[in-house]
Amino acid sequence: MDYLAGLNPQQRAAVENTQGPAMIVAGAGSGKTRVITYRVAHLIEKGVDAFNILVLTFTNKASKDMRERISKVVGTEAKNLWMGTFHSVFAKILRVEAEKIGYPSNFTIYDTDDSKSLIRSILREMQLDDKLYNANFVYNRISSAKNNLVSHVEYMKSAEIQAEDISNKRPLIGSIYETYTKRCFKAGAMDFDDLLFKTNVLLKDHPDVLNKYQQKFKYLMVDEYQDTNFSQYTIVKKLAAAYQNICVVGDDAQSIYGFRGANIQNILNFEKDYPDLKVYKLEQNYRSTQNIVDVANSIIANNKNQLEKNVFSENESGDKIKVSRAFTDNEEGKIVAESIVQERTSKGLNYSDFAILYRTNAQSRAMEEGLRKLNIPYKIFGGLSFYQRKEIKDLIAYFRLTFNPSDEEAIKRVINYPKRGLGDTTVDKIIVAADQHNITMWQVVCEPQTYIAGRIANQLNDFSMLIKSFQAESKKLDAYETALYIAQHSGILKELHTDDSIEGRSRYENIQELLNGIKEFAEREDIEDRSLAIFMQDIALLTNDDRQDDKERDTVSMMTIHSAKGLEFKNVFVVGLEENLFPSQMSLNSRTDLEEERRLFYVAITRAEKKLTLTYATSRYRWGTLTNCEPSRFISEISARFLELEVIKAPKTTSSSDSFDGERRSWSQQRDSFSKPKPASTGSATQTAPPRPKTSTMLPTAHIPTPGFAPDAASAFQNGMEVEHEKFGFGKIINLEGTLPDVKATVFFQGLGNKQLLLKFAKLRIVK
Repeated sequence: MDYLAGLNPQQRAAVENTQGPAMIVAGAGSGKTRVITYRVAHLIEKGVDAFNILVLTFTNKASKDMRERISKVVGTEAKNLWMGTFHSVFAKILRVEAEKIGYPSNFTIYDTDDSKSLIRSILREMQLDDKLYNANFVYNRISSAKNNLVSHVEYMKSAEIQAEDISNKRPLIGSIYETYTKRCFKAGAMDFDDLLFKTNVLLKDHPDVLNKYQQKFKYLMVDEYQDTNFSQYTIVKKLAAAYQNICVVGDDAQSIYGFRGANIQNILNFEKDYPDLKVYKLEQNYRSTQNIVDVANSIIANNKNQLEKNVFSENESGDKIKVSRAFTDNEEGKIVAESIVQERTSKGLNYSDFAILYRTNAQSRAMEEGLRKLNIPYKIFGGLSFYQRKEIKDLIAYFRLTFNPSDEEAIKRVINYPKRGLGDTTVDKIIVAADQHNITMWQVVCEPQTYIAGRIANQLNDFSMLIKSFQAESKKLDAYETALYIAQHSGILKELHTDDSIEGRSRYENIQELLNGIKEFAEREDIEDRSLAIFMQDIALLTNDDRQDDKERDTVSMMTIHSAKGLEFKNVFVVGLEENLFPSQMSLNSRTDLEEERRLFYVAITRAEKKLTLTYATSRYRWGTLTNCEPSRFISEISARFLELEVIKAPKTTSSSDSFDGERRSWSQQRDSFSKPKPASTGSATQTAPPRPKTSTMLPTAHIPTPGFAPDAASAFQNGMEVEHEKFGFGKIINLEGTLPDVKATVFFQGLGNKQLLLKFAKLRIVK
């Protein structure tokens, strides 16, 4: 078969052996996706019904890419596969079986913001200190319990859990969990964790349902198995129990989501569940140079808890890995920016060939400053998702109410948007009435005269009639027509259209973009159900890793290492390699946590195809204080023969004990400085910033403002405008970013270069 011809022997064996339990240990860049897709295609070619194959992934993008590849081999039969993320597949099953566990089939899926909003409401009602009972903390505590299949009842009964909460001075977490669970149920809503938790409940309490899906899914494949948590592990094990045709694919060396509940033991101990397991190791890295692969191997070899494998590359040896030392984090940003310019110019590369990876989002500031000063375009991944923008969530809340009027969070979000005289006081009255009579908020809204005294009954009646009109129209119109009708008649389109500010226009355009997306969805021919309800389910299940394809823009990519998993770039900078930053200070208390940090470093290294640069600073601002930094232990774990060390010349005023002569010392000399224990400090952990070299002994001439100088409003400025600043003089706006009132402008001033200004404070005057 043609599709088998391009596989290496290990890949081919993994594809052709389809019976019984199998584990494919796939090293970085080893062609994992190709093996998964060809294995599924091979099953279908051998006569297995596509309807009997379940493929579980961690991102919608991964499942979409796989389905497209499979369709190239088997054609339209690929449409019949059950393939998608854990959450999307089991949401689909729960829609069918929901009534068995007491939920409506049109249940709402709460995203993280919805869940935290509900928790904040509960905290207010219980009159709890929101600093002690922080909504994020409570949410994460509940999420962790669900991922470990601990219900609110079991949570309250567990003496160990209760003792832990008491020791943390948060004894009421269990009560909050109970109230949260009951409120979600009353609202006909499930949060993200519920999609797996409730599936486990369904399969445990209803043997007939379990048998139904065991017979349906005769072949199971799970991608990125090292990232599964206990809840996911339990579902997969139950579904595979009848036929045991289960194949898991993953790399223990890339298990980096322990903080989300992922359990590396699921892949390390897989053989204990299936003693007759067949193991296939994909060890050839097709992505990176030999030097990069060897460095990655030398790092991960320091972990004790791992599956044995020998990853290798037959690509060219490639450049040695450069290690750059800077004196401050700002200087580190400058080094990276200058390196990008030099490498791009000398090798004819695009900006999109470069990525800057960091351990924490806060590190992006210094990198951004370095890039901006050299006018290097960049994009930060992991920012606000399109579907998390306020105007989008507002309109979607109307959609949600149309199909599930019991949705408490949707009611609270839009009952007074656009404004209709139903503010927070009214909402509080509705909540109290609903709790007192054990009914939903929607029932109170529909019969306000019965439950709420006062003059607001008419407004509530109008609101309920509005939602009922949406429900009626949705039964007659397709997804796009329904969405447009709701956007128009809710008042959202009018509200945004009359807002002439930059932010208002942007929000209006975002609504139009959402409607365009629904239009495209409504015209798709590859899905049977093109209703607005299904569109809403699809967007509710988007994961953080489902990024828009940004390849058409030539920009440097900046992101945390967690966000970079699964991506690859020709040139990669891993920055901030310092103790207590990477590895994180929080990871230094246990071997388990430290080994996960090392796996995270391994992931960062293996994103690079051609060139890898590691950087660190000897001082960095933390919480407003400049602190000394020492190089990460991970640098000292790399064999010297793979490295090229670059030391930046220090200012002449630095003391001789800390200075360098500007030449590169031998790696062994510098490596000693990493490895030797530092003498105990006799003073403070902070120090004064090292003096900067003086660039000029003359002060710039002070600017005299134009007589009658009057600054313009922040909303008036546009790219390309010539402006005047009281102090900096005349300049030109070369970039605007952000939304009002927090728009930032990059302005080029004559004789001063680029300066970044927050427009609401900048006091700029438009010249022309």
